[in-house]
Amino acid sequence: MAEAILNQPHFQDADKAREYLEALRWPNGPVCPHCGSVRAPHKLEGSKHYRPGLYKCKDCYEQFSVTVGTVFERSKIALNVWLQAVHLMCASKKGMSAKQLERMLGVTYKTAWFMCHRIREAMTSNSGRLLGGPGSSGIVEADETYWGSAKSVDTRPFKHGRTSLLNKMAVVSLVERDGEKRSYHVPNVTGATVGAILKSQVSPTAHLMTDEARWYKAVGKTFAQHDSVSHANKEYARGNVTSNTVESSFSLLKRGLVGTFHSVSEKHLQRYCNEFDFRWNNRQSQGVNDVLRFQNALHGIAGKRLTYRRTAGESTQANA
Repeated sequence: MAEAILNQPHFQDADKAREYLEALRWPNGPVCPHCGSVRAPHKLEGSKHYRPGLYKCKDCYEQFSVTVGTVFERSKIALNVWLQAVHLMCASKKGMSAKQLERMLGVTYKTAWFMCHRIREAMTSNSGRLLGGPGSSGIVEADETYWGSAKSVDTRPFKHGRTSLLNKMAVVSLVERDGEKRSYHVPNVTGATVGAILKSQVSPTAHLMTDEARWYKAVGKTFAQHDSVSHANKEYARGNVTSNTVESSFSLLKRGLVGTFHSVSEKHLQRYCNEFDFRWNNRQSQGVNDVLRFQNALHGIAGKRLTYRRTAGESTQANA
């Protein structure tokens, strides 16, 4: 019988967790996060150095450990508990709420909430390449979806009574056929906002596929090819022209928002989109299992810091 994944040593012991993270981040030996030196640093040991895994750079003379310069830096939570949280969020297809982590990890809700957002920061990445460019399928699907109630970010009057899309938070997603997904929370869906995202994220040589919405018509002319399906006429596919892939990704996002998180504020919606994008881009059909997805998330912790004040107070609305 296979051993339960969370019974692995790096999930149960803080020192084993540190060793696991060091091997993952520094396969060729420690690298100073302050100056980038790869010269073998001094390992500080003895009674004067209360922290295990502490090094001193031979070039800049700064002290560091494997968590310096990462989303784990200066955390009082044991590193093995951090790794448990990362694994649980990576392995849960529809996400895991902070309340659930609070119960499973034995931490306060405030701590669990902050941990979740720091892990989402590690999951946030952008390869920098244009979708639909050379080496890809060349097909990019684009669509928008709406969620919850938008009351604070833009200055539109809030309409009461009948449900209106103007009252909802908008997310525009781009999905490269058999490739990467990127989602952006926007203040409203117009030719300007959608066009800015498409022009900055999609290669001009791409074949863009959308529905018949008017905001795709003008920007569609800037790509090598633009085809659309007419949902109003109950057309959802015409040959290989469809937006079904990006729409199916919305179903996962909304199931998570409805069934797992229940309530997501506009201020933090972008982070949740990033989390679902990460799992989509590291899914089973792409040959990524839970362990590899967990390791990919840990590779993303470097070069990122997130303070509680910044997390609680900032708006994460995307600007293309």
